[in-house]
Amino acid sequence: MVERRDVFQAIADPTRRIIIQKLSRGPLNIAQIGVDLEMSRQAIAKHIKILNECGMISMTQKGREQVCEARIERLEEVMDWVAKSRELWSQRFEKLDRFLNETKKR
Repeated sequence: MVERRDVFQAIADPTRRIIIQKLSRGPLNIAQIGVDLEMSRQAIAKHIKILNECGMISMTQKGREQVCEARIERLEEVMDWVAKSRELWSQRFEKLDRFLNETKKR
């Protein structure tokens, strides 16, 4: 069975969020991404693979290096989900407030 990856899986890991943040400033190769990350190049490559499978980054070959570039537009899916969730919870809290205010009046 092939595991389906999505943008939520990409941002679920703190290391992947750091990588996305680094790439949001411009394209980098794997060695440049690894600067300041205290992990092996192999571990970074695994995170890069997941981000690529999730569609959060694109990779191109430039000479002997693979250059990664962020696809920030993929975060719109997360922003849409957060907005819908915020709206839903705001409505629920408003109903709870009305209920509590009605209960106090009794």
